[in-house]
Amino acid sequence: MKNKKTVLIHSNFCKAFTGFGKNKKNILRYLYSTNKYNIVEAANGHDFRKNQITNSTPWQCYGTLPPMETIQNLNQDEQRVASYGGLMIDQIINAVKPDVYIGIEDIWAFNQFHTKPWWNKINCMVWTTLDSLPILPQAIEYAPKIKNYYVWSSFAEKAFQQMGYDHIKTLHGSVDIHNFYKLDTQKRNELRLQNNIDLDCFIVGFVFRNQLRKSVPNLLDGFKIFKNKNPESKCKLLLHTCWSEGWNIINFLNEKGIDHNDIITTYFCNNCNTYKIKPFSGEQQNCDSCGENNTLNTTNVTHGVNEKQLNEIYNLMDVYCHPFTSGGQEIPIQEAKLTELITLVTNYSCGEENCTEESGGIPLEWSEYREPGTQFIKASTSPESIALNLEKVYNMNAEEKNRIGVIARNWVIDNFSVEVIGRKLEEIIDSMPDHNYDFSNSETKFNEYYKPSKGQMSIEEFIIDIHKNILNEDIDFNSNAFKIWRNKITNEKINTDQVVDHFIKIAKENNLKNKKIEFSSLFSKGDEDKRIAVVIPQSETDVLLINSLIKNLKKQYPTYNIYIFTNPKYFEYIEDNPFIYKCLPYSPILENQFMLEGVGDSNGFFQLAFYPHTTTQKNISYIHNGLTKNQFSLYK
Repeated sequence: MKNKKTVLIHSNFCKAFTGFGKNKKNILRYLYSTNKYNIVEAANGHDFRKNQITNSTPWQCYGTLPPMETIQNLNQDEQRVASYGGLMIDQIINAVKPDVYIGIEDIWAFNQFHTKPWWNKINCMVWTTLDSLPILPQAIEYAPKIKNYYVWSSFAEKAFQQMGYDHIKTLHGSVDIHNFYKLDTQKRNELRLQNNIDLDCFIVGFVFRNQLRKSVPNLLDGFKIFKNKNPESKCKLLLHTCWSEGWNIINFLNEKGIDHNDIITTYFCNNCNTYKIKPFSGEQQNCDSCGENNTLNTTNVTHGVNEKQLNEIYNLMDVYCHPFTSGGQEIPIQEAKLTELITLVTNYSCGEENCTEESGGIPLEWSEYREPGTQFIKASTSPESIALNLEKVYNMNAEEKNRIGVIARNWVIDNFSVEVIGRKLEEIIDSMPDHNYDFSNSETKFNEYYKPSKGQMSIEEFIIDIHKNILNEDIDFNSNAFKIWRNKITNEKINTDQVVDHFIKIAKENNLKNKKIEFSSLFSKGDEDKRIAVVIPQSETDVLLINSLIKNLKKQYPTYNIYIFTNPKYFEYIEDNPFIYKCLPYSPILENQFMLEGVGDSNGFFQLAFYPHTTTQKNISYIHNGLTKNQFSLYK
């Protein structure tokens, strides 16, 4: 019988209140329920030190964050890489040994993943959100490097097709259709009364993360126009969002002269987990339900309503309005449709497929502006269009509203339900071939001996060929490297022999740089369970101070061999200490205590590894395989 495929799914933690988190939770549950695969989660936002978060999920789960002490010592770019799991994913891959890796994040989360030794040696899939035209250059660069490339919205697939890519397909993010549905009139009325909302009040709703790409100013302008034209509607705008991040909504209300009581929001108590809809009155309010002080805040990604409560909030609304500059999928639109709300959506980006007649949506007009720096096309939604279409829904009879609402729900079920998306993902996984990668994680070797058959290829084929066969780099006509070298050869008249020589030189330099001495060969045989590492990169003062403590360390562990790792220029300060077994050159890789002491299936190389230069600042220094004498002492 064929073994189950091990599938590693890497994204936001499945319990995070984010679009990626919701989708991941749905997909993990679906795949786990099939009992066809060994499911493992890689959870961005959780500490790798905790290893497997076994109490939180029925499947194996690894955090992807390095220790906070390490993160604090990284620069801004490195911290961003770490937040997406880029620093720990190799160790997780090595521990899990998956047949399939599925990364579900924004495309920049996978920066340089194609250079990792396991990339495309196992089945690798990227399932990413793209929200603007022109398509992000990084997404285009990765097109030839990602064999299984999926986007959340069809507008991105169409844009890639126009560039000649037919392997990039749409796979919508999944929505749990069972959590969202239309409540009966009696229940809806009860919810309104509980939240002091008049039964005949026309409620416009918007569920969103308070990000600048959500067009809050435009919505407020449109709402004001509609309310002024239709005062009898008793209209209120329900903003289900966090008021302490993103847009300063209070300033907008004051600036636009909008009555604060006309804008209501969701408060959530992190003590009793109840919610209340009311006008904004600041954060950290007292909860009327449980009586606790300062526990009531507007909903946020850390503390927020559950799916049942969110369904109730949608059901308080009469129409759902989602204006934005761009978006990858915007899951609240589909959730609103499942509750049979008519949805007004900006007719751009992923909104194009959510505002059609067959989707139960109405398009909002927009004007183009360009995002500074990136030059991406962004949409500024027309307040007049918002007001006009709010009025259209307001004046619509109940029969027509119900008809469109049913269409909206069925469209989401057919195109976004967990069952539909889960089955598609199941088919993708099952079609992936077996692999024979040994998870050695050795550095990529560059072919410094390759000789291209230049006479048999066009210039374009030649450029792609040498990147592939010398540098192991997949590029195509849209890659920046291709455009640069075509210009050099065609316009600057650089000889192709010179180009080959240049690439061979790069290959030799990289092979030399990547050539590594087998780490274990540095140590003596027979002392595998009796080794101590002391890592002290610099300086003279630090090395001299540590030198004075080695005698006491040896006293605590008299049968252990003490290895010192430091800059070779400091050897003379410490190598004559009789309690030191051997001095070895320092390398940054030694900062990884798990590599030295072991983690999971890896035994490591030392029983104890000390980092006296960074204790409590950068490295964790208290694992030591359970040995309790874990600090240097000044006492003799």
